[in-house]
Amino acid sequence: MSMLILKNATVVQLHPAKVQSNVDIAIENDLIKEVGTNLSQRYPQASVKEMQGRLVMPGNVCSHNHFYSGLSRGIQANIAPSPDFISTLKNLWWRLDRALDEESMYYSGLICSLEAIRSGCTAVIDHSASPNYIAGSLSQLRNAFLKVGLRGMTCYETTDRNGGLKELQAGVEENIRFAAEIDRARENGREPYLVEAHIGAHAPFTVPDEGLSMLSEALKSTGRGLHIHAAEDLYDVSHSHHHYGKDLLVRLADYDLIDSKTLVAHGLYLSEEDISLLNERDGFLVHNARSNMNNHVGYNQRLTTFRNLALGTDGIGSDMFEELKFAFFKHRDAGGPLWPDSFAKALTNGNELLSRNFNARFGRVEAGYKADLTVCDYIAPTPLIAENVAGHIAFGMGSASVHSVMVNGVMVYEDRQFTFDCEPIFAEARKAAQKMWQRMDALS
Repeated sequence: MSMLILKNATVVQLHPAKVQSNVDIAIENDLIKEVGTNLSQRYPQASVKEMQGRLVMPGNVCSHNHFYSGLSRGIQANIAPSPDFISTLKNLWWRLDRALDEESMYYSGLICSLEAIRSGCTAVIDHSASPNYIAGSLSQLRNAFLKVGLRGMTCYETTDRNGGLKELQAGVEENIRFAAEIDRARENGREPYLVEAHIGAHAPFTVPDEGLSMLSEALKSTGRGLHIHAAEDLYDVSHSHHHYGKDLLVRLADYDLIDSKTLVAHGLYLSEEDISLLNERDGFLVHNARSNMNNHVGYNQRLTTFRNLALGTDGIGSDMFEELKFAFFKHRDAGGPLWPDSFAKALTNGNELLSRNFNARFGRVEAGYKADLTVCDYIAPTPLIAENVAGHIAFGMGSASVHSVMVNGVMVYEDRQFTFDCEPIFAEARKAAQKMWQRMDALS
């Protein structure tokens, strides 16, 4: 049993909003034991780290990401002009994912995990694709999470877009295999419980009914929830209406795929019935503002109607301070009524997703909650109080202020340094990226 006290901290929570100055945080193993004053006197055996008034917050969670795309930054490959979303998928992303192999997947996972921690994330909910390297691919991502000390979830995006029924089966089997791997790891307890599983699917327009049936059985057999894109573009909606005569989530619900662990990414063009169904079953909609802007797919005008709104990046890093800013400013640009506190709540909902999947409490600096914390060097130029915390983030504080990050009670990033040399990892990642780009160029 180990105990650590973070002394003289300023505790900040986004939702419910709270600011406490000059307090101590006692951490026992992976849990917060107590928040109060003079805790080093109460626990004289504890180690002490002086916070010097720094902000200590529940760690940020990126609720939808694609670590497989980590080596695409600055990509040098022949990519045909892509005037719409579907052509962007075909010309870029569906070629890149087929170029991934074991090495590139691992290094993509590593560098994305490092950058997530450095930007103040304690957890990332990932969604992976590598059609020519399916079996075992999720284990490589888990290895990367564990190496860096990042908490997270991942899954394989089941699809038939390259290999029909055989590819569907391979995707579902990898999801089931990985969930079983997580269960075994929890039972033996030799490694920290940092990684969980979703059951993944690409999007309704690349998963036929046979695939939905397989996914339904996978959910039942593993006890996990579904992670899927839906209505990112109008094409997804049109395809569902044309081929199945149903709204997107209504079709998924016919196979019992919507529940309280369901994560739907994007959802720009979901119908009212879709949204009602997702809300009734207590599922999550993850908004990815920067990705939607980058792909020119439009804006989700119904953010106010979702019961559980969370924030993700869809592969554009894991800087959730930045993502919150973009989500808010794009909403204002679109004439939306929400203020920063609504997006602060959405960011906090990432921790609620973790709570439901890890069967533990996340997202508050309170006794009994997981010690997943972000420490920031932020000198407030105006009073910092519960009523304006979200405004300080929307208009000021960013990832440049991240000083330290704790995951599962362990300081994985302290005083802006990792506990190991990262440069060799980035050097190998650059080599892996070049090889992947070459393989991608060879694909039509």
